[in-house]
Amino acid sequence: MDQTTPQRILVVDDNSEAADISAELLELHGYRTAVAYSGMTGLEAVRTFEPHAILLDLGMPGMDGYQVAAALRAVPDFDHVALIAFTAWGDVVTRQRVIATGFDEHVIKPANLDRILSALRTALTKRERQSAVNAA
Repeated sequence: MDQTTPQRILVVDDNSEAADISAELLELHGYRTAVAYSGMTGLEAVRTFEPHAILLDLGMPGMDGYQVAAALRAVPDFDHVALIAFTAWGDVVTRQRVIATGFDEHVIKPANLDRILSALRTALTKRERQSAVNAA
């Protein structure tokens, strides 16, 4: 990827204030962001915004974050998209389900900005490496 072009991060959270603040903070750190306030609008935004990574809340009404992640992981065109679970849930069952669903990272709310940025870097690097291996 061209390093002069900001990486695109989609924030999907039914708490609009949390989504907007997260997006604003990421913009201040050089990312280009978009927000969606439900799982379904998040899926639609993936097609139009084409994010490199998604900061995805798990506990949303309607289509939850697990369902969004599973839908994305079922489509090879989205294999390169890094998924970060961003949730207040940190129990063992949630952690296992996050891994099984195909998330790259799990960030527990409330999280400081350094933790979010670190998770994004780790997840993006993991997906870039995986894409390189798949292309070889």
